[in-house]
Amino acid sequence: MTTRRNFVKTLGAVGLSALAAPSPRIFAAEKGEKLKSRADAMIFLFMAGGMASTETFDPKHYEPFTPGIDARRVLSTFPTINTSADNIKISAGLENTAKVMNQCCLIRTMQAANLGKILHSRHQFHLHTGYVPPVSIPAPHIGAWIARTLGPRNPDVPAFIDIAEPLQAGESEVVKAYLTSGFLGNEYGPFRVPFPATAAHDIKATMSDERLTSRVARYHELIKAGPMSDIAGSYQQESIVRSMENAYRLLRSPAAVALDLSLEKKDVYDNYNTSDFGLGCLMARRLVEAGARFIEVHVNYVPFGHFDTHDNGHTKMVEQKKAIDRPIAQLITDLEQRGLLDRTMVVLATEFSRDPLVEGKPDALVEKQAVTPKQMTEMKLYGMHAHFTSAGSVAIWGGGFKKGHIHGVTADEHPCTTIKDPVTIEDLHATLYTAMGISPKHNYEFEQRPFYTTKDGKGKAIMSLFA
Repeated sequence: MTTRRNFVKTLGAVGLSALAAPSPRIFAAEKGEKLKSRADAMIFLFMAGGMASTETFDPKHYEPFTPGIDARRVLSTFPTINTSADNIKISAGLENTAKVMNQCCLIRTMQAANLGKILHSRHQFHLHTGYVPPVSIPAPHIGAWIARTLGPRNPDVPAFIDIAEPLQAGESEVVKAYLTSGFLGNEYGPFRVPFPATAAHDIKATMSDERLTSRVARYHELIKAGPMSDIAGSYQQESIVRSMENAYRLLRSPAAVALDLSLEKKDVYDNYNTSDFGLGCLMARRLVEAGARFIEVHVNYVPFGHFDTHDNGHTKMVEQKKAIDRPIAQLITDLEQRGLLDRTMVVLATEFSRDPLVEGKPDALVEKQAVTPKQMTEMKLYGMHAHFTSAGSVAIWGGGFKKGHIHGVTADEHPCTTIKDPVTIEDLHATLYTAMGISPKHNYEFEQRPFYTTKDGKGKAIMSLFA
């Protein structure tokens, strides 16, 4: 029996405040200057957990481990390597990624906001929506803004697709509130593919077409007359129905083959097959070819695992680099070889960076959540264990951005803070929206007031990043 409690629980990332949004008239006003787009599609590679920039795209002095080493001397636990761009060096363990850095526009000075005690969920929400939680209005994910404003490239392919993020992993779907369409309506939220390796099997109906059609009809009735009718406004009810119809249309379309990774040549599949993230990159490439507009691929957040390196930092980074290096390079290479990279923007980002000692910013310290002693006496103490919000890296390929370009300068001595050309998340969002042809001032009316793509419409695109 479906109870109201159980039904609401199945809605996952759809927040109750979003369901209660007013009628469609709130979307009547679309404002903001019209921009020429540089990209038609965007792939967002999310390194959840806090990827240390000094261990990846902004390497510093390498200090190998010796028992009793002074923690202040540990800026990088990997040597620096050359890349295909003469002016860009990155960290060892990313040798394949190094081969495509001549195509990369690299930001080294993204600054996360000061949010008090650092919580992954709050910083992840800020990175994905551009708004600092808590918010009084359900803020949409950047993918939802793009889906609502630009619509699908292929009517059979959902405009916003999320890959390799099982909501049950790490933190609950309630905490991962950023994965939502907010007040825009469920139809602009993500079509979720949590397990790319089995996606082709997972989407196949185990019943006849007639029975499936009947169940879809019953679902519509449940939305209109069941427990949902008590908590959702009429617009949101219709939006949920349209969301189901969008998914149903994909499953009945030839475009659904994009989800079947078994159709790839074995050597290509094997090169991507490092993890769910790796296979997600392969699926993202196939979905761009099929006409997807926005795709997010996750290294999912697992407390004290993956990039959440509170201990054993170096050891965990060795494993994480194995998971991401080949797929990133292969994705960029495949898009370029297919003539898709110029109009496809690939963005790699994380919620904040890491430092061995400093929690927060040097001038805005917060409560420590990982304690590193002044001397690293054991290998498990060797690495970047504290949350560092003063500087972090964002790598962008394609989409009209400069190639082989570095933006911003960070200190070469501890702590490796931003010293030139800082980038806020609001300005990062403005830059990404501008590349897609969406103004940072673009807004929709909600509760008789404008709600902007960037906070208060004040985000400023960094035009020097564009070619």
